[in-house]
Amino acid sequence: MVNYDTVLIRFGELSTKGKNRKDFIRKLFDNIRYMLRDYPDLKFQKTHDRIYIRLNGADPGEIREKLGKVFGISSFSFTEKINSDLEEIQNTCLRIAQESDAKTFKMITRRHDKTFPLNSDGINRACAGVILKNTDLKVDVHDPDLAIQVEVQKENTYITSEKIPGLGGYPAGINGKCLLLLSGGIDSPVAAFELMKRGIEVEAIHYASPPYTSDQAKQKVLDLASMVSVYQRQMKVHLIEFTDLQLEIYKAAGDPYAVTLMRRMMYRIAERVAREQGCIVIGTGESVGQVASQTLESIACINETISMPVLRPLVCMDKIEIIDLARKIGTYETSILPFEDCCTIFDPKNPVTKPNSEKAEAFEAKFDYETMIDTCVNTRTTLTVVPQENKELFL
Repeated sequence: MVNYDTVLIRFGELSTKGKNRKDFIRKLFDNIRYMLRDYPDLKFQKTHDRIYIRLNGADPGEIREKLGKVFGISSFSFTEKINSDLEEIQNTCLRIAQESDAKTFKMITRRHDKTFPLNSDGINRACAGVILKNTDLKVDVHDPDLAIQVEVQKENTYITSEKIPGLGGYPAGINGKCLLLLSGGIDSPVAAFELMKRGIEVEAIHYASPPYTSDQAKQKVLDLASMVSVYQRQMKVHLIEFTDLQLEIYKAAGDPYAVTLMRRMMYRIAERVAREQGCIVIGTGESVGQVASQTLESIACINETISMPVLRPLVCMDKIEIIDLARKIGTYETSILPFEDCCTIFDPKNPVTKPNSEKAEAFEAKFDYETMIDTCVNTRTTLTVVPQENKELFL
């Protein structure tokens, strides 16, 4: 019976990082250990191009699920760790083949130890010869039922027949911090996931308009933040009371320009909070043309209010693609709960799709928005949420 006792983790994109590679690997190693912190018997080993984890009795299914949430892993395999001895390698590969119900197979060998007597092709031939002689399996190098993978190190060899895709990307938190505009909709939690995949630590800012928005709407946002926080340990969420400023916007601008002014104010507030929190950029879940505030003209008019860069990881995705990813990461069902946020409560009937900057500024000149922005920033509530599996929120 196959006895998988070690996990072999491959890095992927990290191999392109040049002089910073050690920092990226160190961060990935730290993130993996944190994700597996509830398994004290695991033993970790880090090399220049692999991470190895000795299971020591831990449930492989549970470890597989955890590793599937760590950015920076290209792929991983549950392996048998044996001595780097050709006969032992052959016998192990034969046993795996005999226990399989496959009809075809191929050998894939990577020889890290260049002093091993046979090169990779020689090891493949030696192991395949034993399998062909002692089983009915046939070789198929293009589309085999069974792919036996061998990695030969100096002292130990690792053998597996399964290569599990990882999330890829960069280790969460290695590339600086972003403040994401997080609504209760479908798009922004997906944007958080995509930003984290690029190694960016995400904080969130959410605009609420009590009493027009409910406590359930706020809790929905915190739940979404909790869901995506699993990829980076935790997430800080800044809650902004936006009601007074939003009402003033509608009083000054009326229906067509209300959304444009509202987004301009959101960006100004976000930039203030971002700078206070040490965030380098602002992030949003915007996709070009999806709604009136996401035309190129609207984006330009809104963006001009701040000097901080804005990242839009979903900018060229359509709604179906975004929904599919939301389902994959588990946020979709929560996102569609019927609790309205501040953007939908005052939903204008005829929003302008090609706003004019001069008009927007003229409307803004009708009220003291700078003082109101100060109030929004200074009276915000900040929570730190953790993954839902931990069942807690804390200040």
